[in-house]
Amino acid sequence: MKFGIVVFPGSNCDQDMAFALRYDLGQKVEMLWHKDRDISTFTKEDCIVLPGGFSYGDYLRCGALARFSPMMERVIEHANRGGKVLGVCNGFQILCESGLLPGALLQNDQQQFICKNVFITNDNRASAINKSLNSSPRMIPIAHGEGRYYADSNTIHTLEENQQVIFRYCDAKGEVGKQNPNGSANHIAGICNESRNVFGMMPHPERACSSLIGNEDGRAIFESLIQN
Repeated sequence: MKFGIVVFPGSNCDQDMAFALRYDLGQKVEMLWHKDRDISTFTKEDCIVLPGGFSYGDYLRCGALARFSPMMERVIEHANRGGKVLGVCNGFQILCESGLLPGALLQNDQQQFICKNVFITNDNRASAINKSLNSSPRMIPIAHGEGRYYADSNTIHTLEENQQVIFRYCDAKGEVGKQNPNGSANHIAGICNESRNVFGMMPHPERACSSLIGNEDGRAIFESLIQN
């Protein structure tokens, strides 16, 4: 599998993502500038990544301007062909703004930016990013001001029925319902689309892939995506 990492003006986690994928996980990585339109070297088995940061300065709404970049036209086409797409933090926001994922990311319920380690649990094994994971809680950093997942009741019901919730916030013991850092509906930390090839999550697994920083809990998430 090859990974393409889209770089927008204001992206600040693109190099973190590239380092984790290239050096910690040994994957091929290509950086993709937001104004480019050519991803012809990527097949449906490859994955396009929308990294975290503040694309276009988060003006208007988080991810709202990035959604209209030339590269996003190609990313949407890649997803519609069945290619894998992963959005992390701001990338998750862009996926929701583009319509590749349902719902929206709203301001945290405390109305404050949050940067800390949290625990998430694998909620199902129906999608590629979950299949190889067990149910053990994983400590993954978050860093966002608008990470509260919201969707109307019908959409939430559909996500639950279709097993499209991929991660939920939990406590250190893996119990859901006791820890929710931003007030997300149903403690949702990540979702996928109905076709299970587009994934969005607020926590940053790329920041938890190296023994040098004392946390490798994010490695298994990428490994599952690569293997499946």
